[in-house]
Parts: sequence; structure tokens; C-alpha cells
Amino acid sequence: MNIFKGLESIVKRDCPLTDYTWFGLGGKTEYLITPTTVNELQSVIQRCNENDLHIRVLGFGSNLLVSDKGVSGAVIKLQGDQFSKTKFGDDCVTVGAGAGLNKVVLDCVRKGLSGLEALTGIPGSVGGAVRMNAGGNFGDIGTSVESVTLMGADGKIFEKSKPELVFDYRWTNITAKFVLGANIKLVESDKEQMLRTLKEVWIYKKNSQPLNIRNAGCVFKNPRGLSAGALIDRTGLKGLQIGGAQVSEKHANFIIAHKGCTSNDVQRLIEAVRERVKDKFNVELELEIEIW
Repeated sequence: MNIFKGLESIVKRDCPLTDYTWFGLGGKTEYLITPTTVNELQSVIQRCNENDLHIRVLGFGSNLLVSDKGVSGAVIKLQGDQFSKTKFGDDCVTVGAGAGLNKVVLDCVRKGLSGLEALTGIPGSVGGAVRMNAGGNFGDIGTSVESVTLMGADGKIFEKSKPELVFDYRWTNITAKFVLGANIKLVESDKEQMLRTLKEVWIYKKNSQPLNIRNAGCVFKNPRGLSAGALIDRTGLKGLQIGGAQVSEKHANFIIAHKGCTSNDVQRLIEAVRERVKDKFNVELELEIEIW
């Protein structure tokens, strides 16, 4: 029985997820579904609910590790113009969840609108960035988000705005299954100054992070008042390698995937790092990346 009859153009069966994550690791998903409109997404959700299929939502896969065994159920990735369109106002931008964060940052700067420069060089989709309150040393996206458009697991669309919408370090109180878009507050500013800020942030990241090797960004959240990278470094774990996975020599909170690496290698290395940091500093490192 074809449970997605009529939606075949957006459904792939037994699809490898290696091409959909920055790690480039992991097995297959039972269904990979790429709706391009809200109506298609609602139809997909209905079919999944009717057939008890577990739903996972995939952005750009920049902070995701997929198991070597793959995942059952449906992986849904929002695609197309309807989910990635950007509309500028005088002091804001309304942007779809499927838009690339880096492109949005550059578009804002080119229009002389400030508020997102701190996110320069952070990969991923806007939806994923909002969901986890993505950020770095220079700030996070939650500072500028005024409201979000969401869709629940029942396919119903609703909005959530500040102060009801709460952001904290790598966390939001969004529980809805899908982030469809966000309204982001901006302020007019000097283009040249913003371009200088972009350049400074980018140079800092280039010098301190392994940007040209397969990885998924920072693996662990910073414990309150501490740096996960510094703790790992002080434990002497830079360069530690298990299979094809290695703690970066450049930034200890990054794990890089060499040729032949498996997801299991990465997971074993994660556990080794957590254990050593716990033994030395009595600090439990919490994951920033998501593992399926």
C-alpha cells in the first residue's frame, strides 16, 4: 500500500541521509519527504498521523549526527520558495524556515539593516537556528526574533511572540513540531561598519575553528560560566581519535570526521570526552548537536 499516494513527487523511500548532514555520516531514512507548500506539508502530516509514522524535521543538517543504522518513520525537509522567501520591512525581516541563515545575514547587511551580524558563519537554516537559538561568542538569534510562525503535529498553524516566546542559551520554549518562519527585528545602521563586523567575525572563526573539514560545529554546550572547549583542551584531549573521528586540534569542542569515519566512531568519541571531563572536573557535558 502506498500511504503517500498522490505525493510521490516529494517522497523518497529508503533514502540515505549522508548527503543531508554536514558530518556526511549515517544510514537511511524510511521516508524522506520534501514538501514545497504548506498544503503539501499538512497532507504529509495527515498521512504520517494516520499511519503512526514518527516524524523528524531536517534543516540543513549542520548540527546533526545520524545513526549508522538510519532512522525509521518520516524525515521531513521543507523546500521551495514558499518556505525560504524573505520579505523586508523598514525595521524587520520576515523569513521562511527553509532559508539559509548565512544568506539572510548577508541580505540584511546589504540593505543596511543591523541585528544579525553576530551570526556570520553559522551554517544552517533559519528554522533550525530559531529552534535551538543558534549563536556564538558574538550573540544569538533569539535576541532579534520578535515572533515565529509554527505548525503543530496536527497540521494547525499558529504564532508565538515575545514575551510568550522565550529564548535562552541554545534553548527556546518552542514545542511545536515545525517552525515555518520568523519575524526578526532589525535597525538601520552603517553598511560599511556592518561589513567590517562581518569580516572580523569571519576571520575570528576561520582562525579558531576547523571550517574546511567535515564536522557539525560545537559538539557540547558550554556549562554555565565555563567553556566546553577549554575543559576538553585542559583534559589533554585535542587530537584524540577513535576510528575516523577526531577531536579537532584547532578547537577542542569540534569533532572532525576523517575518511572512513562512521557515526559510531563519533558517538564513541563523544562518550570518551564526556567521561574524561567528568573524571577531571566533575562537569557533565551536555550535547549541543542532535543525534538521531
